[in-house]
Amino acid sequence: MSLSKVFNDPIHGHIELHPLLVRIIDTPEFQRLRYIKQLGGIYYVYPGASHNRFEHSIGVGHLAGCLARELRDRQPELNITDTDILCVQIAGLCHDLGHGPFSHLFESKFMSYKRDLQQQKLPTTAIKHEDLSIKMFDHLIESNHLKAELSDQEITEPDLTFIKELIMGCPLSDKLKLDPWPYEGRPVEKMFLYQIVANKENGIDVDKFDYLARDCYHLGIQNSFDYKRFLKFARVCDVGNRKHICVRDKEVWNLYNMFYTRYGLYRRTCHHRVVNVIEIMIGEAFGKADKYFKIKGSKVKVDSEVKVELLTISGAVNDMVAYTKLTDAIFLQILYSSDPNLSAAKEILEKIVHRKFYSYLGEATSNPTSKQTPDKIKLSGELATAVKRGDPNLRCTEEDFVVDVFVLDYGMKEKNPIDKVYFYSKNNPREAFNIRREEVSYLLLVNFSEQIIRAYCKKTDDDNMLKAAKNGFMQLCQDKGFSIRQGGEAEAGEAGAEDG
Repeated sequence: MSLSKVFNDPIHGHIELHPLLVRIIDTPEFQRLRYIKQLGGIYYVYPGASHNRFEHSIGVGHLAGCLARELRDRQPELNITDTDILCVQIAGLCHDLGHGPFSHLFESKFMSYKRDLQQQKLPTTAIKHEDLSIKMFDHLIESNHLKAELSDQEITEPDLTFIKELIMGCPLSDKLKLDPWPYEGRPVEKMFLYQIVANKENGIDVDKFDYLARDCYHLGIQNSFDYKRFLKFARVCDVGNRKHICVRDKEVWNLYNMFYTRYGLYRRTCHHRVVNVIEIMIGEAFGKADKYFKIKGSKVKVDSEVKVELLTISGAVNDMVAYTKLTDAIFLQILYSSDPNLSAAKEILEKIVHRKFYSYLGEATSNPTSKQTPDKIKLSGELATAVKRGDPNLRCTEEDFVVDVFVLDYGMKEKNPIDKVYFYSKNNPREAFNIRREEVSYLLLVNFSEQIIRAYCKKTDDDNMLKAAKNGFMQLCQDKGFSIRQGGEAEAGEAGAEDG
């Protein structure tokens, strides 16, 4: 195996990676991440958001190794091996292999659009990129014949299971979740290793460290969280019969800053109202193109003849040969296609290119005590009814409107993630404890989650329709008990800039 390589990264500086990590990077399955935008449709509003999943994945692999080595150097009694560190780095490197075109847009807008179209009562998380990352990881190893090279580095089958558990952030089977110790890759004594890449306990992990630093850098947004302090003050403490990664008590403010930075990043960029409508339109376009856009997949045997299977966009998630070819490039492939079957999808994408977005009608929030998520399909129909009630002469249907419902939180729904963090003190670094919100400041948040309801109108050239639609949305919100958000009265398609 060749020597390690050094990558010059704008966020972490010079990164030196193990030869096995370089071997994984130099595969078509990993190189595919060069062609998937880290922030999806945000690039159409924030011109600096041109970075991809490729560099983020390298950054996470690097930070995973940094945290594991810090813990080993600080606490040799943890018996962290070189193989442990290499496995954690591989998991960090490969955790996003399963992302589809435009990253989270593929899951949240395209796949949910398909389910809405088919009127299936499935949650929007029915397809998770983590599940696809596991499939792609297996495909990467098999198609590039890496088993021998993994074996040379003493990576065994249990180690591969460990890597996949790290990527998922949870046990690989529902049956195992019922066991006292639900993981197969490592024993309970090394539970803390499962908190490095995808920490389901409290959301503090190196994936978040990298994307906060990297996304803020490219977006031009201030990042007040310093992940390097966390690395310096992290240590493992016993909590009952489990070992948790803990941090110094004085770092509690730094962690609150991290979650607030995450919230601000999502509020200002991921759920910017222009980004929102662009991603809705891309999702619709992909949905309309789905059954006509074919991707070459695996070879299959049909009546003793070997043929290449052709799959739809949504069908590609079941075939990693096809999925490897599915990247952001699909946008331009549809846009420039001469296939008449793709004309409806092409028309939507042309509107995006010409900045003719669906018109913004308004935004509201539901009652913070409500735990029920409003049905966006039902709301679209009710909005159409409200518009016609306000002006009976208007002809409109629910197809003329888009209502989007999403949640903004600190990563744990309505809960405060800091309540799940364990701290230690300078005087007693072996004893772990929680810090309540009241022990930090009474100025901190009480609510940690909010539901946002946004509405758009597809008929952008009809002034009477737009006026009636805005009034109808306000009336609908009043009837539902939603609080209407003030500000942002300009049309969504007026400008491509952040404040457009």
